[in-house]
Amino acid sequence: MPFLPEINIESQTRLMTSEFGGYDHNLKIADGDFYDTLNLTSEFSPLLADRRKRGTVRSFANAQGLLAKEQLAWVDGGTLYYGGAATPVTGLSAGEKKLISMGAYICIFPDKMYYNTMDAADYGSMEAKYISSLSGQTVRYQACRSDGEPIGLRTVSSTQPEQPANGQIWVNVSDGGWYEYSSFQEEWIVIDTVYTKISFQSIGTVPGKFREYDGVTISGAYFDDLNGDKILYAVGGGEQEADFVVVIGPIEEDYTDTNGSVTIERSVPQLDFVCECGNRLWGCFYGNDGEKNINEVCCCALGDFRNWRQYMGAATDSWTASVGSDGPWTGAAAYLGSPVFFKENCLHRVVISAEGAHQLIETECRGVQKGSEKSLCLVGETLFYKGRTDVCAWQGGFPAVVSRALGAVRYSSASAGAIGSRYYICMTDEEGARNLFVYDTANAVWMKEDGLNCICFAGLGSELYALTETGGVRYLTALLGTAGVLEEAVLWMAETSVLYYELPDKKYVSRYNIRLRFTGTAALEIEYDSSGVWLPAGSFTMDRTDSIVIPVRPRRCDHLRFRLSGIGEVRIFSITRVIQRGSDY
Repeated sequence: MPFLPEINIESQTRLMTSEFGGYDHNLKIADGDFYDTLNLTSEFSPLLADRRKRGTVRSFANAQGLLAKEQLAWVDGGTLYYGGAATPVTGLSAGEKKLISMGAYICIFPDKMYYNTMDAADYGSMEAKYISSLSGQTVRYQACRSDGEPIGLRTVSSTQPEQPANGQIWVNVSDGGWYEYSSFQEEWIVIDTVYTKISFQSIGTVPGKFREYDGVTISGAYFDDLNGDKILYAVGGGEQEADFVVVIGPIEEDYTDTNGSVTIERSVPQLDFVCECGNRLWGCFYGNDGEKNINEVCCCALGDFRNWRQYMGAATDSWTASVGSDGPWTGAAAYLGSPVFFKENCLHRVVISAEGAHQLIETECRGVQKGSEKSLCLVGETLFYKGRTDVCAWQGGFPAVVSRALGAVRYSSASAGAIGSRYYICMTDEEGARNLFVYDTANAVWMKEDGLNCICFAGLGSELYALTETGGVRYLTALLGTAGVLEEAVLWMAETSVLYYELPDKKYVSRYNIRLRFTGTAALEIEYDSSGVWLPAGSFTMDRTDSIVIPVRPRRCDHLRFRLSGIGEVRIFSITRVIQRGSDY
């Protein structure tokens, strides 16, 4: 009998994804990863879930900086706020501020101001300047002891005085030496260090600006040996007596200058970047300071952010070192007990010495991208930062790249913060748009949240706060009980890369099975054969845990992408695609 033609039965395949990864902006990605995401989080991995709601702590007219200590500190409109209250630190310059915590103090750069969070009366400028001509013309110079006690009668000659009295001073003009006679030893004892007391007509001004052992620069003094960089070995004065300072420098005879103008100045050097490490502030500068080209790393005296030129031969001194590597500095951070300074192609780590003989160690590697200094952030025991082309993780050796999932897009102007094991980084893409990403270091998973423009971050307790471009402080990880105004709902989206490259035949997509817990409304869209057109494939609304079957109108294709989006709290357990394979044509 004749045989009838056979009918080919199309094979049907079920592809289920029950473990979800994260953002992977490459053409070929693993199943469970997504080419693009919006407001999703890996916090509930391996489920796919929307991020926590954000909240607004406070809105500002002109936000300039943010810092977390025991409470939040910020600068708004030139005024420093701590714990939500305005401090006496006002009149700060326009522009962004770098707030650095050092003990109980908040140090503000580039204004070089400070504020004591434990004593509101302790605030002011790190720098100080006094000009004697502003308070009177007369300046008196007297040879003295280190505490300011004047040295009285002294003999200035090339020969020893005859029959000297105990304690008599002889200035030997032939060798410039100073000697004091000891009747007990019956000889002249060399005075190794000779001090000069400089007195002014002001009353209480100088001790209000300077302290003992301040490193200062003196200019305009009548005696040349008293000008230049000096240490103040004593500072005095007050309501009942003239002000004075004591510095090293010999004068043969006391002198009163009735028309003098002496300037005493304690300054903080110009710094590109500053960090705190080991109870010191460390900084770097590359450029011209108005007198010479500088490529240096320096630090203040131990425990004293006011003094950057205190050189007394002690381990607690200030410190400065020139650097040979070329190019401007791009960032600074404290890591593993050492300050680390970055350029785009290298890093310099300071090995701190207990004796003050600090050393710089240079490593040629991926450094911090210029303009991304705020991306430096410690997550757990690893320092993360944005390099010229990649996001890097550094643990003291050579940095490792962790941003392969970000694809070929080039980002810049990064700022970052951390909470727990998650690294938040906000960057500008090639089109000038800001993008907020989150890298889960525990799961090695990236997520792209949205376009929130975060200027800087600060972590306090279990919350991560961000200062945004719109002038407000927002918390990004709102937990139960968090105060402030929360978002009403979160708009989320997950978009796949090209699917079914591994199957050469034409395919039909017949349905999607999605198991999820969801409260809100969601929709599914499909793009066929890279057409650039997203076609609606179904929508649903629910408020429970259930499986949703979305039938799809069959359409032959070589490959496709799907996009699932919605608004409301969602936890996706699995997504199953049911496809039927056809022929090559």
